[in-house]
Amino acid sequence: MARRSVLVTGGTGGLGGAVTAAFREAGWRVVVPVRDSPTGAGPAAGDPVRVIADLTDPAGAARAVEAAASDPAASLRAVVNLVGGFASGGLVHETPIDEFERMFTANLRPTHLVTRAALPHLVSAGGGAVVCVSARAALTPFPGAAGYATAKAAVLAFANAVAVEYRRSGVRCNTVLPSVIDTPTNRAAQPDADHSRWVAPAEIAAVIRFLASDESAPTSGAAVPVYGQA
Repeated sequence: MARRSVLVTGGTGGLGGAVTAAFREAGWRVVVPVRDSPTGAGPAAGDPVRVIADLTDPAGAARAVEAAASDPAASLRAVVNLVGGFASGGLVHETPIDEFERMFTANLRPTHLVTRAALPHLVSAGGGAVVCVSARAALTPFPGAAGYATAKAAVLAFANAVAVEYRRSGVRCNTVLPSVIDTPTNRAAQPDADHSRWVAPAEIAAVIRFLASDESAPTSGAAVPVYGQA
């Protein structure tokens, strides 16, 4: 019987599947927000609990958090913010402001709304952990992706702010910064790249699970590179 719950946003994506599996193997109750109703057979015993929610909407984020905190036998003790998006295009002067701001809507807004809704639950449970996903581009941008790099830098700054503000309440917040994750989507987008140098989702998932666990209790405000050999 799981005694603690984790909310994993973006839990159905290429990285999300590995993260939810890692937490399930460690005995957590896993809650995953989805935009649409699942099709096919119902979930098997031990599968993640799915809740329909638009995480760019405050009400949707709150609904996802309430589902994660709804089991009195498995209090909400961790939030993993994986949901995000990537887009590249022209240089800064060639990028319309709407496209630039779209990266903040995809990456920063859900992270902020979900974390904001979850913090009171984590505090009332006696503490917990938030793990956010930034990117190496937040530290070392590359041409044509200023919106993405800036939004991911904002995620990193937000996570550091949470770490400072909730330290005395027992809530830790750390960030992982992947390079290129070895997912089918990225392989399709870069078929000629050396995929052996990319970081595997399971490797990142192990780091995320560690940052959410009691074993990393002294650690908060960390920006952890998970680059593989890329």
